[in-house]
Amino acid sequence: MKIYKYSALVIAATALLASSSCKKALDINTSPNRPADVPIATLYTGAAVNVGFTAGSDLSRYSSIIMQQFAGASSGGLTQTQQYGQYLIQPTDLNNLWSSFYSNTLVNLDLVVQKAGTTSPHYSGVAKLLEAYTYSIMVDTWGDIPYSEALKLTDNLQPHYDSGQAIYASLLTQIDAGIAEVSATTSTSSPDASSPIYPNDFSAWVRFGNTLKLRLLLHEAKKIPAAATALTALLNSNAKFLASNADNFNGNFTSTANAQNPIYQFDQQRAGYIVAHQTILGLMQNDPRLPFYFNTNSKGVYAGATSPSESGGDYSTLGTYLEGQEGEAPIRMLTFAEYNFIRAEAASQYGAPGDAQTFYRAGITASLTDAGVAAADISTYLDTHGTLAGTAAAKLQQIITQKYIANFGNVSEQWTDWRRTGYPVLIPASDAVTPNIPRSFYYPETEISLNPNAKQKANMDVRVFWDAQ
Repeated sequence: MKIYKYSALVIAATALLASSSCKKALDINTSPNRPADVPIATLYTGAAVNVGFTAGSDLSRYSSIIMQQFAGASSGGLTQTQQYGQYLIQPTDLNNLWSSFYSNTLVNLDLVVQKAGTTSPHYSGVAKLLEAYTYSIMVDTWGDIPYSEALKLTDNLQPHYDSGQAIYASLLTQIDAGIAEVSATTSTSSPDASSPIYPNDFSAWVRFGNTLKLRLLLHEAKKIPAAATALTALLNSNAKFLASNADNFNGNFTSTANAQNPIYQFDQQRAGYIVAHQTILGLMQNDPRLPFYFNTNSKGVYAGATSPSESGGDYSTLGTYLEGQEGEAPIRMLTFAEYNFIRAEAASQYGAPGDAQTFYRAGITASLTDAGVAAADISTYLDTHGTLAGTAAAKLQQIITQKYIANFGNVSEQWTDWRRTGYPVLIPASDAVTPNIPRSFYYPETEISLNPNAKQKANMDVRVFWDAQ
């Protein structure tokens, strides 16, 4: 682990450059070697921006490609994105992602917690919730990772690895602590209206924290019965959850140069590298979200690639839902639509409280609304797709398929759901370098070379602890 880089605080309030091979932080004229001198608001803002930017960069791209929402394309030779579609995601490809999570995000969030102490619980609370989210998607990506020793800087340059299951257990406790702190009635300093996430809305942080707990417990529920029990108990409590699309946990961006969302930045820098995949288009026949998710090709139709080796095709490109007009679209990390699909799955598969049908329909409605679909078109779509039917397995397939469409480009949750449930049913790429869709990623090359406690995986078939499918 390149912990020696952690002294170089990345505290930019605007986004990183999007190229996977040349991410840089923006300088703000603060000494990187004197973190004690950095104001807590600056640390927090930079770290919060980095949560959304990192989640929406390489990880979103890898996940969306292997889950057949995006396809790699080119007009000539094989591109990086086409290689990802062949499951050729190598340890060197993962160096920046790993470093961005630890160096640019988690270290700074930990510094926010330290600087907040006991007098500014609003700052420490939001930092703990952002840490929990970040660590959770890292576990979902790699499995076991450095956690308990990860942020000790020069005190431990070679941290040991914690098990993914142990990290999840700790994160659930940390989320509770974060919720308690953002609920404090007094706080000497607090994130204000300029906060990049949930500005001046600490009740929204509470709803996000509880919904994140639901997500993590659902991930574990099939493998660990106690998690299903805890999920039901949480739903039977007085906990508040995401209540509308306004509560979506988003990384927010603008159309200003270098502050645009990372999907847009990548597309601008490497035009034509990402197009629609035929799999998601096949699941979205006559779907009113299509004109928001994708642009039609030169013939005015929606067309997707089916093989990562295809070049020069006339395919649909990414639309305004993920990119905005000029990069102002948010990176959606946990949404009200997902909350409803979690409730639908929990009710239909684990006997949790609530009506699965009601939540299923609400999840679809929330997704359509968030995409900008007109009310009449929402009603028409629900008439055709809004009713659960059949066995428990058939209902699960319906729920996860709709969740997959709703979670278009949503960091990595569609990949997590596929590994948990096997849905949607995907056929591995025909020209892949390995026969199986990856179930986790290799550890980065820099981590393996610098940390003797890091042991490389034999392949990407290694399962995350909750992967019971």
